[in-house]
Amino acid sequence: MTFKLSSLLVAGMLIGCEMAHAGVVVGGTRIIYDGDKKEASISVDNPDATPYLIQSWIENERGQSDKQSFIVTPPLFRLDGSQKNTLRILKMAPNFAADRETMFWMNIKSIPAADPRRSDNTLQLAVNTRLKLIYRPSALKASSPDQASNSLKWTRQGQRLSVNNPTPYYINFQSISLNGRQLENVTYVAPRATAFFDLPSGAQGNQVEWKVISDYGATGAAHKASL
Repeated sequence: MTFKLSSLLVAGMLIGCEMAHAGVVVGGTRIIYDGDKKEASISVDNPDATPYLIQSWIENERGQSDKQSFIVTPPLFRLDGSQKNTLRILKMAPNFAADRETMFWMNIKSIPAADPRRSDNTLQLAVNTRLKLIYRPSALKASSPDQASNSLKWTRQGQRLSVNNPTPYYINFQSISLNGRQLENVTYVAPRATAFFDLPSGAQGNQVEWKVISDYGATGAAHKASL
């Protein structure tokens, strides 16, 4: 009996995940807040028949709730089937760094509405979409993160690869490899900071190749450097 119950729960969770994935669609993979603008925005679309409750909030780079830097409007609303809405992000804090980007996290949680016509037990899952929200000062318009990534400095430290970023941009990696060996769990390096990534076991050589994710979520051309 225990095995059957567990199997049913797992199956229900998988079905719920598939439904949620096919439900609310967020109109982007990241948000760039232009310092010249009064706000940024992102769309939320519900192509399903099921209504959803949409809740949104901002966290700082460390993942802590941040209600002082930005507000999202509307923060909570119902999104009916075949409807679309726009979330507006408004900057509240006046003192962001003017010489480099600042990163936050935008959270968009979609909660499916319960069907009052159903009397049986169902498993419903709320799905939280977490996007990078990057504030880009108005002075940073002469280049782009992809172009700036040519200035990255790479070194090997034991079984880790370190990358120093002397630029004012967040460099988001799609991939990093050492002599053709792909690194796993690559993320990003902050402006004027150093990040470390684990090397695959037995990785040798001194040729680093990396690709950067653009402002629009696309993968740029490959960049190469020697250690």
